[in-house]
This record gives sequence, structure tokens and C-alpha cells, in this order.
Amino acid sequence: MEHRKLVQPEYMNDQGSLFGGYLLKWIDEFAYITACIEHPGCRFVTIGLDKVEFHHPISLGEILRFAVTQVRQGKTSVEYLVEVFGEKNARDCEETLFATKITFVNLDSTGKKRPIN
Repeated sequence: MEHRKLVQPEYMNDQGSLFGGYLLKWIDEFAYITACIEHPGCRFVTIGLDKVEFHHPISLGEILRFAVTQVRQGKTSVEYLVEVFGEKNARDCEETLFATKITFVNLDSTGKKRPIN
């Protein structure tokens, strides 16, 4: 599933690039949306992100495309690969600006793990 986000002035640091925390927030949000749509009726919580390393600055006005792909499903958890691409200011719109895997676990109403339907 794909999602998009416009990088606005309030997301920038004093060096003129995107604060990494905003990028991680969007990754969590868009992967969560994808998980909920693909697995209706589940109550997911984030349990981890894999390898958070920033290699490319992201500039003001960039339109980010988040490609969210399920890579693994266990009994109670699901993992997604999230790749981030720039569609406006990036040199190459197919170059990955950032990528990570994020894992969610499905919980019941008491907070205990439960199987994914």
C-alpha cells in the first residue's frame, strides 16, 4: 500500500532538513493503517522498528511516498517493510531515501497477545 506526505516548514530542523522523528512517526502511522486495512478486527500495537539509520537529508517541500509491504506474518504478529521515496526534490524518484521494517503485535482487550485472523 502507498501513502504520501508533504514535508512542511514545521517538520524541519535548524539545519534545513526533516527531523528524523517526524519520519519515524509517519512510518509508524502509515504501516499501522496498512496493517489495520489488511487485517480488519485486529488490535495492533507497535513492538519494534529495525535498523533506523538516516543517510539522505529530506528537504522542505518534498513529497514523500511511503511504500508499505507485508514481509512476514506470524501467529500473533505482522512485519512490514516501509520504503520512503522522494517524488519532487529528490534526484531520482526511485532512490530509497529511508527504509526500515516495523513489527506489530495483535492484542486482545486485556492486553494479551492473540492470534491474527
